[in-house]
Amino acid sequence: MPAYLQAAPILIISLLDFNKMGYPDFKKCIDACLACAVASNHCAYECLHSSEVTQRIRCIQLDHECAIICFAAANMLSSGNKWIGALYQECAEICDACAEECEKHAHMDHCKKCAEMCRKCAEECRSIIKMANTA
Repeated sequence: MPAYLQAAPILIISLLDFNKMGYPDFKKCIDACLACAVASNHCAYECLHSSEVTQRIRCIQLDHECAIICFAAANMLSSGNKWIGALYQECAEICDACAEECEKHAHMDHCKKCAEMCRKCAEECRSIIKMANTA
């Protein structure tokens, strides 16, 4: 049997589960991931152009990683793919790490905002994992 036919039942199950849970269930997480990615990119930009850039290297790196995974998680979730629970767990963990680092620089508005968005995104990713496990 060709590989694409072997994968068809998984696709059908994925679409059925997506329809059972429904897009409204995912919207909060998608919005949180996108907001976090934007805040992380902005934070990285601001830190990169800071006079203290050498003290912000870890923040910049985590901002970059956070933006990448948040965009990926939003993209996968909006396409109805919830089979990658590990991605949402990783997203939550990277968001937590980014938030922790940004909170060290909370005197800077962009770091404070990024930390807030990261905490919200981590929370929403964990709620998706819980929903997927009970669906």
